[in-house]
Amino acid sequence: MVNKKKIINDPVHGFLTIHSELIFDIINHPYFQRLRRIRQLGLTEFVYPGAIHTRFHHALGAMHLMSISLNTLRSKSHEISNEEYEAAMIAILLHDIGHGPFSHALESTVLSNVPHEAISLLMMELLNHEFGGALDLAIQIFNNQYQRMFFHQLVSSQLDMDRMDYLQRDSFFTGVSEGKIGADRIIKMLEIKDDQVVVEEKGIYSIENFLNTRRLMYWQVYLHKTTVSTEQMLIQTIKRARYLSQHGAKIFATPALSLFLQNNVDLALFKNDKSFLKAFARLDDYDIWGAVKMWTTQEDRVLAELSKMLINRKLFKVKLENERIPLDLKKQVHDKIKQDLRLDGSTLQESEIDYFLSYGVITNSAYFSNEQKILILKKNGEILDVAQASDLPNIKALTKIVKKYYLCYPKSIVL
Repeated sequence: MVNKKKIINDPVHGFLTIHSELIFDIINHPYFQRLRRIRQLGLTEFVYPGAIHTRFHHALGAMHLMSISLNTLRSKSHEISNEEYEAAMIAILLHDIGHGPFSHALESTVLSNVPHEAISLLMMELLNHEFGGALDLAIQIFNNQYQRMFFHQLVSSQLDMDRMDYLQRDSFFTGVSEGKIGADRIIKMLEIKDDQVVVEEKGIYSIENFLNTRRLMYWQVYLHKTTVSTEQMLIQTIKRARYLSQHGAKIFATPALSLFLQNNVDLALFKNDKSFLKAFARLDDYDIWGAVKMWTTQEDRVLAELSKMLINRKLFKVKLENERIPLDLKKQVHDKIKQDLRLDGSTLQESEIDYFLSYGVITNSAYFSNEQKILILKKNGEILDVAQASDLPNIKALTKIVKKYYLCYPKSIVL
């Protein structure tokens, strides 16, 4: 008999316990093991070399924090059955199983604007079929269809176990010390009131720190301008490979990647043809990097050049501005690329220039006041939104959506 009550040593949280045989079997399933081959922070390692942790690490860490949260609520006399406990653990364990290669970077490139949450649900349903309906309750919690709504809040909200883990984990692996959030104290302050998650009043300062930390991590890590530049380069590389693949060129790719280069796969196709979902479950970062390495010798000069630049970290220059990039500046860069960037001794054709020029907008808000709120339970029993309960004026300021506009192009182009 295999001992399935394992203990895993995690560098962030210490020892993690696998609580049931079903959870052990889910972790051992190929769909979940695939997360070992998907980096949590995509291309952020180009900025922070230590950021090589994976979605596998994160999912286990989030599950561990869920167990601590449920134990805390049980200790405060909230009835949580063993079935609910296991289902909540499975729901958070599988919340990211639908992520593709490089996580968010390629959701609109390898796929046609398919959010990872939708794929996570489809993959959970496949697993549920394999496990004979054992994931029914977990799927209800994931979908916010279970009658006790607070379980879903612990999986997905502005104060969920997902955020609790990734902020700590990403801070640890990047070395950005501002990412420390005091998750242990926040979890100890959790309470349930009127079937919703609230935070005891004495935990408000930890929540303030949590929100400030989230804002800092977005600008310093997730939306770092070099990460934005690198992601844009990868997106343009995949776009070029897809264009060539769909116009008859022979492009090296694994069978799984080739399927997504040759077809425009949207959510409807995933739902109607399970072969695409099963192919997606074989796709990871290795498919992309293996292809990019081979594309450095591709006959197509645009694909070859972009691939070489990525492999050798010759990254696009990026301008990050608070105002929209002026049209005349975009045109100036466009014309300079056409004039100065010579591949194989010749200038770029008009249709090729856009692969070396990217622009757009990135947004950041630490707290979304129009979504499910973080609620503070006052000592008198009153429940307030954290933005109202806090005596810090900057908490209200954190609800503002900050926009920054970017323009990326090769560093060899001098304006």
